[in-house]
Order: sequence, then C-alpha cells, then structure tokens
Amino acid sequence: MRDIERVLTAEWTAAQTEEWITKTDPADGSPVGRIPVTPPAGVIEAVRAAHDAAPGWARTSPSARAAAVQDAARAIEEHIEDLAWLTTREMGRPVAEAQAGVAAGVATLRQYAELGPLHRGHSLAGDWEATDLMAYEPRGVAGVITPWNDPVAVSCGLIGAALVTGNAVVYKPSERTPGTGWLLGRLIGELLPPGVFATLCGGPAVGALLTEQPLDVIAHVGSTATGRRIALAAAVTGAAVLLENGGKDPLIVDADVDPGWAAEQAATGAFANAGQLCTAVERIYVHERIAGDFLDALTKQAEQIRVGPGWDPDSQLGPLVDRQLRDLVHAQVREAVAAGAQPRCGGELPDGPGAFYPPTVLAGCTEQMAVLREETFGPVAPVVAVGSFEEALRQADFGDYGLAATVLTGSVAHAQQAWRELAVGTVKINDVFGGAPGGAAQPRRASGAGFGYGPELLDEFTTVKVVHLAPAPHSHRA
Repeated sequence: MRDIERVLTAEWTAAQTEEWITKTDPADGSPVGRIPVTPPAGVIEAVRAAHDAAPGWARTSPSARAAAVQDAARAIEEHIEDLAWLTTREMGRPVAEAQAGVAAGVATLRQYAELGPLHRGHSLAGDWEATDLMAYEPRGVAGVITPWNDPVAVSCGLIGAALVTGNAVVYKPSERTPGTGWLLGRLIGELLPPGVFATLCGGPAVGALLTEQPLDVIAHVGSTATGRRIALAAAVTGAAVLLENGGKDPLIVDADVDPGWAAEQAATGAFANAGQLCTAVERIYVHERIAGDFLDALTKQAEQIRVGPGWDPDSQLGPLVDRQLRDLVHAQVREAVAAGAQPRCGGELPDGPGAFYPPTVLAGCTEQMAVLREETFGPVAPVVAVGSFEEALRQADFGDYGLAATVLTGSVAHAQQAWRELAVGTVKINDVFGGAPGGAAQPRRASGAGFGYGPELLDEFTTVKVVHLAPAPHSHRA
C-alpha cells in the first residue's frame, strides 16, 4: 500500500504511534494510504505548546499575522491539485468540485488576511479628562475541529479567522479525510512560529481529549451529536464555543413558479456533493397545483445524473464517504417507503464495490418519517405536496434544526413572509446556493450557535475588554 505520507511529501516523517488510520477509496474500496493517530501525550503537548506560543503571536502586529495567512493561501493554491486529489480519493467528491472547494479555501484565507488588520474596537464617550474604549483581544488558544464533506474550505475559514486575530490554533481535521487535513495543516503550520499551529490526527477519542484541554475557544463544524458533546465539555473547561452543526434544510416551491426551473433548483440543492452538505436541500414542500409537473421534472433531472468515481471527469455524483453513511441513508429511505412514500427513482442499493447511492426522489412523504425529521446527508429528495404557501411555511418550520431554507416564489409578499417567519440562520429566495460574500449567519436550535462566516467570525475568536483610563490627581509637593 502506498502510504499517504508519500503522497504528501517525501520529507514527511511518520510519528511515533501505535495506531494508524487506514483509508480506502469510497468509489471502489482500493487503498488510499494510512496516517498515524496522534497519541494522548501528543494532544496534551500540542495544547501546552500553543499556550506557550499564544502570547508572542498575540503581540505580533496584525499586518505580520495577515502576511503569514497570505503566505499560507499561496502555499495551498500551489498544492490545489494535491489537496483536491486527496479529497476525491478520501471522500469521493468529483475532482472538479474538490478543486473548487480548495479554491474557496484559498479565497477565504485571503479574505481574513485582509479583514484581520481592519478588525477594530470602539472609543466611548466618557469624561473629558479620561479615555474610555472597548478593545478586542485574541481569546488565546483555539481548538478547531472540522468536517470531511468540504474539508479545505471549512477549515480555512476557521483557521484563517483564528490566526489573524492573534490566536494559536490546535487543528483536528476529520478522520474521514485525514490525508487532506494533514497536508493542509502541514502547509499552514510550516509558515508559522513554533507552537502557533498544530495538527492532530485521529478519530472521536482524539477530538474528545482535545475538548477536555484548557482551550479558550472551540470552533466545530460537524454533526449535532458531536457539537452537543463539545458544548458539554466546554461547560466544564469554560471555553467559548462556536458551532455549526446538522441541518434539515427545507425547500418551498410556490404555486406561481415554473416547475421545470424549480426542479433544477431542487436537484442542485439535493444532489450536489451527493447530498453531503450542511446546507443541502433535505426536504421539499411543493404546492399541490404544480406538484405533479414538479415531480416529473425532478425525477427526470435525477435520472440524468451520471454517477461514478469522483476521479472520473465524466462523473457528476460520486459515492458517499463510506458504507456506514450509505447504510444510514438507505435505512431512512426504506423506512419511508414502508410507511407509504412512493419512490419515483433511486432508493435501491447498487451492485458492485464502493459506497454509491443513486439520486433518489420520494413522493408522498409525511412528517412522521425520519427522512423528513432527521438529517439524511445523502442524495435523497423527499417531496411533500401542500395546499397553500402558509402550510408549506408551517411544515418547513417543523423540527429541531434551523440552519438554512430556500423559497422559490414569484410573490414579493410570500418572500417577505418567508424570511420573516422561518426560524433559520439563512433564507435564500429563488437561488438555492446563492448569496453575496460576507454573509454571516447564526444557526438556530440544534444547528449550532455563533457566527460561522463573514467579518463577524473575527468577533467569535476575540474577546472585548473595556478600558477606563483616568488621570491620577496632582500630587502635593512640600
């Protein structure tokens, strides 16, 4: 087997460890490589070193910190093909999409390198003789725990914002994309002073041990279950917590839109990255007046998608990350069909190797089905026909999650009503993946807490100190 370290760099030296992560390609089960798991002593030492390095990094000028992040962006851009190839081989994403994800990470690093030196406090209106201000300071040591489904783009956002605001970072990428995470961490870490940045490799045990350490802030993008465990650990240690967790994002299709166009939007939202996106469309509410035409068009869209290995340039939809996830997705589909949902296409496990799952359209779904209540994270589009826009809003607001929602409507009044009433962090009108750069949403309910993007992310990695500086009274001299 070719070790992952040989893919990354001939100079990489395997760590001293008794445990390794072995990765296989989810498209065909072929070996990708292996990477060493950070032992407990390594986790503890990384946090200790980060605490030692944090004061010096905090005193480094914002412009110098920004320059280091710009250097990291250039290094990642130079390795875009390596990072994309590793992503494709480790989690199955079509290579062109994987390259776009790495490019998005580069752009995000550059964004925070530019914003970091502009991050500012406030002066306050106090007495004439005094100076009053609110000054921001880095929190100290940030634990950054990131997912496998878009491993470079998500990591770069959190790491970039943490570094430019003066925090030392201990980075734990997902064990499902360990090689991608290791290479990304190596490219960033070698450009920073010792201790300022460390990468930990491993699964839940490594992540849990990290969250038990004396961190000042923990940023996590991933499952709701893991987010809850992190919040509990932080309640003990006192770390601030930034979470973007699971979603069950609805798509509402109003009666006045073209059903063919709406089906294109739904297919994009439900099947991109094989449905393995936090903001994927996971449930669809369509007005009964156009439901038949919409379902016909969506089914046709799904049937035309070319499924294949991510490294095949003709593939439009790759495999799921592994068969464990595929089993969970298929269990939801089987349960829905047993309860009365009608599969319009897909819904069957394919023969052959790998973790492939076909684009699946389910009609006649109800709120009692897990496919409408629980996060699916696969290429499944469950559809519910509703009698009114108000009924669609009511059902879309059902459940534990509150990440994002999309509304397709030609009515300005309905658009206004939707963004006002839906209890989610992001509402997109007539564009399932649209939005200007810099949007900083706050997830609701079980989907998380805190700003995950935009300039406001810098606030999450800083803390504010109020300063009142008054003159001493004149001393009396004999």
